[in-house]
Amino acid sequence: MTVPALFVAHGSPALAVENNAYTRFLEELGSRLPRPRGIVVFSAHWDSPDQCVDVDEQHSTLYDFYGFPEEMYTIEYPAPGDPEIHNEVLNLFKLHNLHARPVQNRGLDHGVWVFLHHMYPNADIPIIPLSIDSRRSPKEQYIIGCMLSSLREKGVMIVGSGGLVHNLRRLCKNEEPESWATDFDDWIGEQLQTWNLKQLFDYRKKAPFAEEAVPSYAKEHFAPLFYAMGATDNDRRAEKLFQVYDHGCLSLNCWLFGTTTL
Repeated sequence: MTVPALFVAHGSPALAVENNAYTRFLEELGSRLPRPRGIVVFSAHWDSPDQCVDVDEQHSTLYDFYGFPEEMYTIEYPAPGDPEIHNEVLNLFKLHNLHARPVQNRGLDHGVWVFLHHMYPNADIPIIPLSIDSRRSPKEQYIIGCMLSSLREKGVMIVGSGGLVHNLRRLCKNEEPESWATDFDDWIGEQLQTWNLKQLFDYRKKAPFAEEAVPSYAKEHFAPLFYAMGATDNDRRAEKLFQVYDHGCLSLNCWLFGTTTL
């Protein structure tokens, strides 16, 4: 069974306890997608110059945030790992001459467990967290995703978790999204649907309002998009499944890559 890849916006950590259109979409998505054998997640909140692979057989929950309601710190997402899958990941990186470092006892950061808490609340699917490197070029990030494409044929879902518009300094109370945020998202969407890698790889120069949407301090939130896309380089299809905005300019969207029937 070949499964798709996803880009999922994880939004604020508070998403874990919210009940809104986006959380309901995530809950429904988990039931509509083919059940994966495991899930590899490239998280915006694990940014490292080394390619790291979490090799824990049982994950703890990492509360890598502060100032949120107390209930946030009581949620646990005790998903298992899977030695067979994490070894496959390490071997694929080695096959493509990418040095990868096994990591233990890190825990699942909120870029991993917050959205999975809604998609797969039973925490019974093996999770393999992977780091991203926001200092790499988009093309390099895409190529790393390509290295793992064969996992999809074995039922392993590849997910990039971040946010396409993620400027925390421009948050507001507007119910309607800011025009610069929608203009940027719309441009990205056009390139995704035509798989225009030349434009996407140069998005910081070509996309409207790129600096507002992806400020330099938040590039790690955009990077997971390229890792997820690369995992379906042999099946270049992109479909936007959901789009809303929080606080006027925090983009909550989900893109599906590869062919599947929902």
